[in-house]
Amino acid sequence: MSRFTSLCNVILLAMVLLPLKALAAFADDKSFLDGFMPLYIDDASGKVYLQIDKIDKIEQQFLFQSSMPHGIGSNDIGLDRGQLGSTRLVQFEKVGDKVFLRQLNTYYRADSDNALERQAIDEAFASSIIWGFKVVEQDDDKVIIDYTPFLLSDIHNLADTLKATKQGSFKIDSSRSGLYSKRTKVFPDNSELEATVTFTGSGAGSHLKSVTPDAKAVTVNLHHSLIRLPDNDYQVRQFHPFSGMWSVAYADYASAIDDPLVQRVIPRHRLAKKQPNAKVSEAVEPIVYYLDPGVPEPVRSALIDGALWWDQAFTAIGYKNAFQVKMLPADADPMDVRYNVIQWVHRATRGWSYGASVVDPRSGEIIKGHVTLGSLRVRQDYLIALGLTSPFKGSNTDTSRQKDMALARIRQLSAHEVGHTLGIAHNFSASVNGRASVMDYPHPLVSLDGKGNIDLSNAYDDKIGEWDKHVIDYAYGDANDSASLRAIVMAAKNKGLKYMSDPDSRPQSGADTNGHLWDNGADAVAELKRVVKVREKALTDFGVDTITTGTPFSEIENALVPIYNFHRYQVEAVVKAVAGVDYSYAIKGEDAQPFSVVTAGRQNQAIDALLDTLGSEFLTMPAHIVALIPPKAYGYGRTRESFASNTGLVFDPVTAAESSAKHTLKLLFNPARLARLYQQHQIDGNIPSVTQLIERTLEQTIEQAATSGLSVAVQQRVNQQVLDGLIALYHNEKLVPEVRSSVYLSLIDLQAWLKKQQQKSNPLYGQYLLMQQQIAYSFEQGDVVIKHQPANLPPGSPIGMAGE
Repeated sequence: MSRFTSLCNVILLAMVLLPLKALAAFADDKSFLDGFMPLYIDDASGKVYLQIDKIDKIEQQFLFQSSMPHGIGSNDIGLDRGQLGSTRLVQFEKVGDKVFLRQLNTYYRADSDNALERQAIDEAFASSIIWGFKVVEQDDDKVIIDYTPFLLSDIHNLADTLKATKQGSFKIDSSRSGLYSKRTKVFPDNSELEATVTFTGSGAGSHLKSVTPDAKAVTVNLHHSLIRLPDNDYQVRQFHPFSGMWSVAYADYASAIDDPLVQRVIPRHRLAKKQPNAKVSEAVEPIVYYLDPGVPEPVRSALIDGALWWDQAFTAIGYKNAFQVKMLPADADPMDVRYNVIQWVHRATRGWSYGASVVDPRSGEIIKGHVTLGSLRVRQDYLIALGLTSPFKGSNTDTSRQKDMALARIRQLSAHEVGHTLGIAHNFSASVNGRASVMDYPHPLVSLDGKGNIDLSNAYDDKIGEWDKHVIDYAYGDANDSASLRAIVMAAKNKGLKYMSDPDSRPQSGADTNGHLWDNGADAVAELKRVVKVREKALTDFGVDTITTGTPFSEIENALVPIYNFHRYQVEAVVKAVAGVDYSYAIKGEDAQPFSVVTAGRQNQAIDALLDTLGSEFLTMPAHIVALIPPKAYGYGRTRESFASNTGLVFDPVTAAESSAKHTLKLLFNPARLARLYQQHQIDGNIPSVTQLIERTLEQTIEQAATSGLSVAVQQRVNQQVLDGLIALYHNEKLVPEVRSSVYLSLIDLQAWLKKQQQKSNPLYGQYLLMQQQIAYSFEQGDVVIKHQPANLPPGSPIGMAGE
């Protein structure tokens, strides 16, 4: 061997050893966490580095999931503990001394074996590089990047959320942010990184001020999950509008011309039988949910019981112990992708719960379910139960049945949110079929017993429903071909099961007569009349026995709010019959008549029932309650759960009545509803016209003779709400011209009627004169007369807010 050859060998050896020595030197003073994507933690600098195996990992796709393990604590802001962000399909790409993290476009795709066809799609639609990393060390097999700047970024869009909710302008303060090493871990299929991030700014809103010790500095924890993609053995299942499942949609440009461009599959967990041909079999791998150990008893047991209801549905399709609920192990991390978690979240106010999932965007496979339950919700149902029954008649009062009602609701809530993480959508028509689904929002089914007393024993269901069994059969049953899945759908339709989800049930302009939130029964009008009787009984009994000894009298108002407004959600159900339609998610070849208008008889019944809720007798607070509630005791204060007030510190029963009346009128005078009513009347003259609807409203309110006592003030306030509603409707830019002409005519006729009421002895004489001037001013100025401060209802829903 020549000296030259020997020298070359030495040089080559040095070239190999130098990177190895460099990597060894880099790793020497750092903690190393080995797993899916290994991490180096430098305690001295507070930095975290990610090791990418170039051979296996560069340009290998994986899932990136952001989340928020430590939240802000305000439901109104919507940034809660355990909240999941977007699930992204990503890959690392090395470019010189940088590594990009590219988010791939999963909506536009070409499901084809032709690589060039797939490439054409990739080049036609944009992707997003969501971060660029600095390479700090590398060799032939490994690349090490500084992950710290990305970990300390606002991946959860917290600053944008605070701005959108009018809580101030904030940005990250890096000097007060850093790695949270306790929750930075690595597992075989996922790597978990977490940081404590502080946002500083100004202009904090009231919600933010209420939950932070210093509203100029908001500190939360943000979490990153890097997740290995599952194998390719998962079988997708096609979406059907009547499946009851959510859908994962994408545009497949490789689809045949005679096939739909947009493909839809359902999200679901992977589940298969150990014995595929057996009638009953255990699962190859059961679906297991783990409960947050921070949940106290007896709520803990209630949450487990409710979540376990789903095993009834899996049993019905031939599985044994396929769905399980366990306590989260002490050494487990809720953010670990291996655990489906039911998490207990504290907030300053009650509010929504969530059922979210980590879903593979390519296939819809659910990799991890994550349930977030608000801890204050059980207290609201308990408060409603106390208000309904006023049980504190002695020092040793037993409130076990009121607690039982609250825990019954928590069981249902647990089942509901777990259902979402199984891929299941809301079904707001389930109450028509007699509690057919836990995926509905249930109003407490409170009744009067044989003695006329309030009975709480049947307030909530205690099991899974028939609709839920249908959904699980479609999503997790053995069938996967089109014919078999269609047979499951037809079996549910033939049973008469109804289905209507969020887009058709939530809007105030909603028209379907079955899809309602917080209602009961197949006949909305009959149920409203029944609920009104329960409300009447509860208000009759309401008083000192509603609160415990030692509670300030002023706190009676808290329990009064949901009882006085006990009818509010059934009003929302009834109003949908006005200009309403009966329809379903009809499919050609499966359904015959997809659409019909609600009959004139049903519409008239609904209008009568709604106008009854505007009567002064109905809205006037019982005198014994008004006399009982003083201003707030020292140390206590009004909250968003309190009634609105125009009387300073003193309880205001008239504004409470105004809020309730405004709720009904706003629903009844919805521009879209009136546009439908106008058209329906032109087709069928038996259906009330817009003019007739307004006339009937005026007859039951403004044109009513004055009563006496506090009812006079209530009637005047309702009258003003009716006029304000009509004037605002007339000037509403969204009102169609044909309806505007009807409203104009009604206001002209009302003005003429008011001029005829000249008796100064009439208690309403002054209001009538003022109303004449308001109508005239409105026409002259082309605007509403007075922009009143809104007297809206308190949140007050049976246990949630706008959505759960």
